[in-house]
Amino acid sequence: MQYTIRGVPEAVNKALRERARVAGKSLNDTAIEALTDGSGMSGIRRRRRDLGDIAGTWKADKDFDAALIEQDKVDKGMWR
Repeated sequence: MQYTIRGVPEAVNKALRERARVAGKSLNDTAIEALTDGSGMSGIRRRRRDLGDIAGTWKADKDFDAALIEQDKVDKGMWR
């Protein structure tokens, strides 16, 4: 199968080209590997983190809240 892919973000372009260069592979082979991995078809299960173990554990902290409020204050002397 042959694809033409347009609109590849520059960051993705750079990352793929760098990965190909480091691996000593063609850009085409590297892109196929990335598509295979990303589609879940490589057979390699990647461990993902869903943050479920920390979701809902935030505890209110008056000192932290005060520090955030302090950060939002504008020092008018610095903005002349």
